[in-house]
Amino acid sequence: MKKAFVKSYGCQMNAYDAARMADVLGAEGYSATDTVEDADVVILNTCHIREKAAEKVYSELGRLRVLKQERRGRGLDTRIVVAGCVAQAEGAEIQARQPAVDVVVGPQSYHRLPDLLARSAKGRVVDTDFPIEDKFDHLPARRGLGPSAFLTVQEGCDKFCAFCVVPYTRGAEVSRPVAAVLTEAGRLAAGGVREVTLIGQNVNAYHGAGADGGPVSLAALVREVARIPGIARIRYTTSHPNDFGDDLVRAHAEVPALMPYLHLPVQSGSDRILAAMNRKHTADAYRRLVDRVRSARPDIALSSDFIVGFPGETDADFADTLALVRDIGFESAFSFKYSPRPGTPAADNSDQIPEAVMAERLAELQRLLDTRRHAYQQEAVGQVFDVLVEKAGRYPGQVAGKTPHLLAVQFDAPQDHIGRIVPVRITEAGANSLFGERLPEAAAA
Repeated sequence: MKKAFVKSYGCQMNAYDAARMADVLGAEGYSATDTVEDADVVILNTCHIREKAAEKVYSELGRLRVLKQERRGRGLDTRIVVAGCVAQAEGAEIQARQPAVDVVVGPQSYHRLPDLLARSAKGRVVDTDFPIEDKFDHLPARRGLGPSAFLTVQEGCDKFCAFCVVPYTRGAEVSRPVAAVLTEAGRLAAGGVREVTLIGQNVNAYHGAGADGGPVSLAALVREVARIPGIARIRYTTSHPNDFGDDLVRAHAEVPALMPYLHLPVQSGSDRILAAMNRKHTADAYRRLVDRVRSARPDIALSSDFIVGFPGETDADFADTLALVRDIGFESAFSFKYSPRPGTPAADNSDQIPEAVMAERLAELQRLLDTRRHAYQQEAVGQVFDVLVEKAGRYPGQVAGKTPHLLAVQFDAPQDHIGRIVPVRITEAGANSLFGERLPEAAAA
């Protein structure tokens, strides 16, 4: 049996796509391997959001070229595939820069992998088209399911933020029909999945066709998924503030399966920078939205994304971002230095911020964010949470899972608890996860 190694970079959408590529090859007789040296096919599923992420891919390709030569010396064939957003953005340039790459395939065409690999036997192949057919109609059944799974419901973005390549690499916003989403969710539940995360580049812009052919909102979709037997928990990511309707706010109050966690990127606390980013919302509009969500679900945990050093950002602009962080009190966040991406409007801005200034601002922001994150984890000590057990823990006799607020928890329990939701009292807060003790099932909240 041939073996396939898949490495994914970047967002949850890439994680989903990587798993589906493994499914595609599995249907062709490939088994998955975690050892790249044993792989007959190596797939790098790439991210193009930040410059360093793309450069990591080329560094990895250099190592794979050596591995490919070494295996060829032993009479073994290795096909190297670059997939995802770097593939879509750079196309044949990838093979010009690294000739060892056999296949370059964009995120809308990976269902064609078997054919592309077959064609690569005669020469290098590039497929970065946006095909007319829906790739989801051609994907095989999911394999290797655990208690939690991603489920793509929407792809692409029409927002054209000045720093972002997603509209160029993933295309315009497209939503899967409700029936298709529910069919896949039902299959996930039948396979033992207890928690589904509905994902999209701009997931709350979801507008998939319903039974009558009319558009259905994300909130309505969440309610439909919540009716599927076996699905106990629902999450969604990533959202845009401008697409957050009142019906989605209400869903957080009314749908018990919708978990009290929201990732809502803001990027900056400065109205001037938000306008330059083409975000089309203000800092105060974001604050008001957070107030509405918290009124509906007071215990909700908030996460966000921040970019520091966007072209033209002044000390005063950065101070506005710090003020927003203090006002909101995010439980977690992702923060990055601005990285110019070719083809985006901001990349041509002459008012780029010096690297040293960006690094200093990022360090200050992360200190502030970490202060709140650690405080939030400490606040969990002594509380009881229902934890979905997802996998074995770090040590023998230990399992690991997530609270409704997406906090990682480790505690002692038998392996047969994987897939169950059990009450756990938190006894200690570590640097990156919580530790607890399992309680009798009757103690569940």
